[in-house]
Amino acid sequence: MKPTLPEGQLEAWRSYYVSFWRVYAAIEADLDAAGLPSLSWYDALYELYLAPDHHLRMSELARSALLSRSGLTRLVDKLEKEKLIERKSCPSDGRVQHAQLTEKGIATLRKIWPVYRAGIANYFAQHVSDDEARAIAGVFSNVTAAREKAGVNATAAAD
Repeated sequence: MKPTLPEGQLEAWRSYYVSFWRVYAAIEADLDAAGLPSLSWYDALYELYLAPDHHLRMSELARSALLSRSGLTRLVDKLEKEKLIERKSCPSDGRVQHAQLTEKGIATLRKIWPVYRAGIANYFAQHVSDDEARAIAGVFSNVTAAREKAGVNATAAAD
């Protein structure tokens, strides 16, 4: 049986999809023009910044940064080469690798954020009222919660 897809939900999806990718591309262009790394770098560094002691297992970083295993490996290689993170073996299990945010990584995160914040303000926030922002946040919280309840890992399809 095919799931139903009412026209209103399909139109909402199309609007979200187009809007998201256009805003994302605009912010990426702003970061590039400022000579800064991409949003994928920011996301990974930010997840590490939020983590206790600024470190996560690689699998936790992949899940929180919404990356596939191969995507994470490539990104971590780049971040490590730039000395923004360090890879460390787990003392209790040598098979487990951790990513540790460095001081240079924190400094880079702080350089990216003002450009990212301005992009969010310019391309999104100024076009959305406070009530609309709360409604949007509620909708996407519901979608995320439903996916988590179903046990769906966002990166599973990419692996």
